[in-house]
This record gives sequence, structure tokens and C-alpha cells, in this order.
Amino acid sequence: MAARKTAANRYYSGPPSDHFDGALFFNPDGQPPGRFADLLKWQLNGQRSKWPASDASPFPQVKPATRVEGAALEVTMVGHSTLLVQTAGLNILTDPVWSLRASPLSFAGPKRINAPGIAFADLPPIDFVLVSHNHYDHLDLATLKRLKAGHDPLVLTPLGNDAIIEAAVPGMRLSAHDWGDRVEIGNGAAVHVEPVHHWSARGARDRRMALWAGFVVETPDSKLYFAGDTGFHNGINYRLMAEKHGGFRFAILPIGAYEPRWFMAPQHQNPWEAVQGMTLCNAAHAAGCHWGTFQLTDEPIDEPARKLTEALDDQGIPRQRFRALRPGEVWNVPEHIVP
Repeated sequence: MAARKTAANRYYSGPPSDHFDGALFFNPDGQPPGRFADLLKWQLNGQRSKWPASDASPFPQVKPATRVEGAALEVTMVGHSTLLVQTAGLNILTDPVWSLRASPLSFAGPKRINAPGIAFADLPPIDFVLVSHNHYDHLDLATLKRLKAGHDPLVLTPLGNDAIIEAAVPGMRLSAHDWGDRVEIGNGAAVHVEPVHHWSARGARDRRMALWAGFVVETPDSKLYFAGDTGFHNGINYRLMAEKHGGFRFAILPIGAYEPRWFMAPQHQNPWEAVQGMTLCNAAHAAGCHWGTFQLTDEPIDEPARKLTEALDDQGIPRQRFRALRPGEVWNVPEHIVP
């Protein structure tokens, strides 16, 4: 579905739905993003933890295999929400960001404190890119330009984000979709575009003009779930994923950028909620993302990983089933739960 600029929405025009009012997207039975006054209250609270200027990963940069065939599933953490997923002969990147900053500015804004787990030049041929929404820590136009030049992948993204990408990266192969859409991607695989509880904006005047989403990648051997960026939303969308897809071999779930809860809860789940989400959507294994690379919120740098371990222990789930991955870490994900 092509995005069309209108007076009411610069990215997309289409018929109203249960999550689009004709001008803006919204979360059904959910919460809108905080007001500017709330943002100021948070920014002035004085509770922001001090992160180190650099925090090198314990894992060295890795050069991945060119392809991973059949039912094998190899996942490499690049950083934040960027992971390379290799399975069924396909190479897929999630929310790729290789830039130094997650910001519209090259000299200010959240700065990465560890190197990408894969050097850009060492990427295998990238077939598909999943872009979940348009926040700068997820939609990085500079990285997409590099991918276009070196790989020419197909970018799958929710409605409206294609207009943003096309304006900056002319000729990029784009496929924009609504929640519930299914897209054939070859090798017997398909991608489902699914609801999450979040919001979108590139600046102060385009809030909720583009849609946000998660993705289910279905191959002949597995189902994989990338939740993008999401609040827990009482587990509603996780239950929906279980009802629709049955369960998952592997899920990529955000575990960071969640404090203070009064402001962040609608848009960013915490580690305890992420573990609940893993259980509700019937994921055998999960990788924690959205932590430890860009400081976006108040919690200490190592807290998401510590809280994830505590949540797993409290809920009686083996730690090896849900791992807070670090840049350069590679996980050969089992086909089944290993006791």
C-alpha cells in the first residue's frame, strides 16, 4: 500500500480502522504517549543514572557465515535492537543502526557506548530488513543508505515509514504494511506484521503519523517473533500472538529503557514484563534487546540484565532460555527447549 502525503498526515493517507482515525494512528484500548509537560517533568527529575562513556562488549566483533541453511538458526547481536537473524538461507536485519548516535543530529543525542557487534563491512548479503517504527534508535536513515548501496535489501515496515525512507533513500526497495498483513519473502518464508503498543515521531510535529509494529518471521521450520519496541499493555498483544501463531522457537523482546515507570510504562516494558511476555506468547527462547548501547532513560546500564535474571529466577524459568545479548554475541538457538 503506497504512502501518500496529505495536509493531515505527511506520511500516509488511508481509510479509518481500529487503530487509525483517518489522520493519526493509535493503540486500541491503549495509552497515548506522554505530553510535553510530562517529558519536561521526567527530564528535570534528577534521577538519571550515570553511564560510562564507553562500555566495550566482552565479545569481539564477529564475521558471520555467508548463509545458514535449513532449520539451523543463528542470531548475532549488533547492538540495541539491531540483530542479524540467519536461518532457512535468509539473512535478516532488525532495526539496523550502525550510526554513532541515535539522533537527528550528528553532534548531539544518545551516543553509542560500544562498537557494533558486526563491522558493517563484514555483513553477509542482507536479504530483508525489518524496521519496526520511526524513532531514531530504530529507523536510521544513514544505515539504510549504506545497506541500499551495498546490499539492496527489501525493507519491510509499517504504514507511513516508507515515505520517510523513500525521501532519504531514493530507490530503496520498500514494502509498507498494516497490522495483520502477511508478506511472502521467498525460500518458503513469510513475514507477518503484528500490533505492538508504542507510538511514532521523528520530530515535534509528526506524532503518530506513521504506524509502529512487530514482526513474525515464518519459515518452513520455525516461527520467530521480533516485538520491535513495545509497552506490556497488560499482555494483550502477547496473548494475541499465541492465539494467532501458536508459539515461537525464538523471540526478540525489548528489556531496557523503562525508567521512570510513570512515564515509560506505556511504551517500554521492563524485564519482568518481558519475561511475562515470553511466557504469554509461548516462546521457547528469547533474546533481550534495547539495552546497553544507547542511554535513553534513567536506569543504570547493567540493570536490565540483572533484573532479567531476577525475573527468570522468580518465575522458575531457566536462564539459558532468555538471554540479554551483548554486541558480538552469537546464539545458535536450539529447535526445542533444552532442560
